[in-house]
Amino acid sequence: MPGPALVDDGKNTMASQLVDRLREAIVSGQLEAGSKINLERARGSFGVSLSPLREALARLIADGLVVFEDNRGYRVAPVSLANLEEITRLREEFEILALRQAIAIGTVDWEGDVMRALHRMNRTERDPEQPDTLERWEAYHREFHLTLIAGCRMPLLLNFCSVLLSLNDRYRRSFLRRTPGGDRNVAQEHSEIAQGAVARDADFACAALREHIHRTGTNLQRHLADRLAP
Repeated sequence: MPGPALVDDGKNTMASQLVDRLREAIVSGQLEAGSKINLERARGSFGVSLSPLREALARLIADGLVVFEDNRGYRVAPVSLANLEEITRLREEFEILALRQAIAIGTVDWEGDVMRALHRMNRTERDPEQPDTLERWEAYHREFHLTLIAGCRMPLLLNFCSVLLSLNDRYRRSFLRRTPGGDRNVAQEHSEIAQGAVARDADFACAALREHIHRTGTNLQRHLADRLAP
């Protein structure tokens, strides 16, 4: 979990950097669902005081990745089939709303951003034997999905979508750790969505994105059900 030293540079405060570092640790599974977050251990690992650490955890509570319980302290939020189903349904609604709006009002610069994000992601190798390649692809994957809808220019909606994507990625990355190659041609799915979006074919692009999210959610629910089975 520890990485490069945290430095308050005026743009990215220590709390903001901690949020990013802790979010990645939770989403990637380094911090397991339901596990206790020991404040003293985390403070020592990151070399920070309790104040920015508590601020970071408060932000992650708002994002649904951390929970606080009286007498038990901070814990990584648990996973469940009901939670995953809700995340999938909300992603289908919010991301499709954002994409349709982006296609309607997105600029030429947005089109270029979408295609560049797609190119970076699809040209990035994913090698299970090299964790750094997986982390790089994950960063580009997140960038692609958020760039795709950024043209909607609706900050509240984009924030909701960003939170839902992080919540979803916890389940998806757990699945990929056990099925490194995935189960379908995801690169082709992403390409079809992006090409439909920049071609301003809203019905096609939105249907493709909805199917992409739904199929992923269905696979993850099946995977989680197997994990939770007695």
